[in-house]
Amino acid sequence: IMKNIAATTGKSKPGRSKAESAVSGSDRDSQELRESLTAQTTAALQDLNFLDVNFAIDFRKKKNYTDNGTDDIQYLISTNPGETLKPLGQIVSGGELSRIMLALKAILADRDEIETLIFDEIDTGISGRTAQKVSEKMAVIGQHHQVLCITHLPQIAAMADSILDREAPEGTETITEIHPLEGEDSIQELARLLGGAEITQAVYQNAKEMKELAQVHKNTRLK
Repeated sequence: IMKNIAATTGKSKPGRSKAESAVSGSDRDSQELRESLTAQTTAALQDLNFLDVNFAIDFRKKKNYTDNGTDDIQYLISTNPGETLKPLGQIVSGGELSRIMLALKAILADRDEIETLIFDEIDTGISGRTAQKVSEKMAVIGQHHQVLCITHLPQIAAMADSILDREAPEGTETITEIHPLEGEDSIQELARLLGGAEITQAVYQNAKEMKELAQVHKNTRLK
């Protein structure tokens, strides 16, 4: 629709009037969606341990009509008390940006047409309950998309439907091999993430329970 509007605006005054009328209706819809998305995103970010976050969506008018309408949209965020809102890309680290993207993708999971999502560094600077929340949101997205996550945290790995192990064989060439871990092997890998080089019986049982609890979560809360 906007492509047709952009094509007609320069041809005649009636064409521009028609375009302005269409854009006016679109602006009202955009305002309602902005308020809803802002509230949902703020709640999702707080859930991911951005406790003092302030999130906003800024709409600015472009001078000309384009295929994407007349709005120049920018995400603004403040992650610490007292900070002013700034464009998203200016103030967040790679790990923070991954978690913000995770929050947005979780909200839009059933509407997003992207088939595969890859998250890297999403576990930077987090642990414990925050890591658990991250894994739960990825499980939500996984209902509608394929999710690949590179992680060193057992809380996140335990929630995965499949755990893949990376191995780099020694040699003259750089080669990476990926192996799926099933059953006992996946629990052993979780135990390795939990306990390091030495896997005691207590560490193993902790890993097994973590995997079982993750499965219970997926079976009960994601149905």
